[in-house]
Amino acid sequence: MRSIVRNIVIVAQTLVIPFADTGLAQFPIPSSVKSKLDVVTGKMKDVELTQAEEVALGQEISARVRARYGVVQDPEIHKYVSLVGSVLTRQTSQTGIAWHFIVLDTDGVNAFAAPGGFVHLTRGALALMKSEAELAGVLSHELAHVTMKHTVRAIQKNKLVQMGVNDANVKSNQELFKRLTDEGTRVVMSGFGRAEELEADGEGIATTEKAGYSPSSLKTFLTTIKLRNGNSNERQGFFSSHPELEERLQKIDARIEVEKWTASVTLGDRFSSNVKYNSVALAEIGTVETKAEASSGSQPEKKEEPPPKAKSRFSFGKLKNAVGGGSQTTQSAAVTGSGGSRGVDVERSAKGGSNPNQVSITLTESDITAFISEGKLRS
Repeated sequence: MRSIVRNIVIVAQTLVIPFADTGLAQFPIPSSVKSKLDVVTGKMKDVELTQAEEVALGQEISARVRARYGVVQDPEIHKYVSLVGSVLTRQTSQTGIAWHFIVLDTDGVNAFAAPGGFVHLTRGALALMKSEAELAGVLSHELAHVTMKHTVRAIQKNKLVQMGVNDANVKSNQELFKRLTDEGTRVVMSGFGRAEELEADGEGIATTEKAGYSPSSLKTFLTTIKLRNGNSNERQGFFSSHPELEERLQKIDARIEVEKWTASVTLGDRFSSNVKYNSVALAEIGTVETKAEASSGSQPEKKEEPPPKAKSRFSFGKLKNAVGGGSQTTQSAAVTGSGGSRGVDVERSAKGGSNPNQVSITLTESDITAFISEGKLRS
């Protein structure tokens, strides 16, 4: 009798599964039944974030990024970068976001975008730029990561984040929110895949062109980084998880030619009057050897660690010190200017400042309008 019952249950399951996955599923299935079907079929609901939840997630990720590198405590540079960012956000596809532009206090050349409108740019990146249009090109690339929800999509692909969590309601489940923050920080700090980076390049240069900046300026900046890095055997920072550089440059040129874009504003003089940083050679950047990047908003506890072994194909995401995972943050007190020779990603491992606090600035609509008019940009 028991074997008969067991066979009936198995048959019932094989009938239910195809029904849920076919066109017959157009008939409403009660949520209580649907959740059981998901368990039976091995499916797991994607984490869905509201706009408010994306902002909360972005705030937590930003706190970790700021704790890692520190923030330049200069309202004037933040106001200038935010003015350029505000010109660009007017041209993006997603409205209603309260954007935050944060200058990180490190010589490393990098940029990070967190969900909800948190865009981070390093002092080292600003020092390497030669025009406002180059700044616009990099900021637009990061804006695209936010508006195209690349971090959120990457989190949704990682089903391990939800494993063991019965509820996909982010707002009411602190354990799930912690996991999302850990994974989101790892994604933001380690970079995206080839498809997402090329997508951000394409969307980014379209945004700069709409604002009136020369769309080829992103290519100019990337080429400058290439020349600066010279014969370095490792892809550093902005390149560590990006598509091959030549492919990116070719696609930027091809897009501009196809679209027949003609915007040409660069504003080199306005940029140089606002940005006074001096770039630091790759070999001279001080680095810290990290075991685990900032997993909380507090400053890292310092601890001696042996230098990591060089890898034949370097990727920050493959390091043992990848961000998140809930592990305690530790960081070597040793600082060096030749990390690249030991297989260290100098840009990402660059020493940062000690103050993680955001800088408060005020921008009015008249400030932005005057900025656009002065630069002969498009509103």
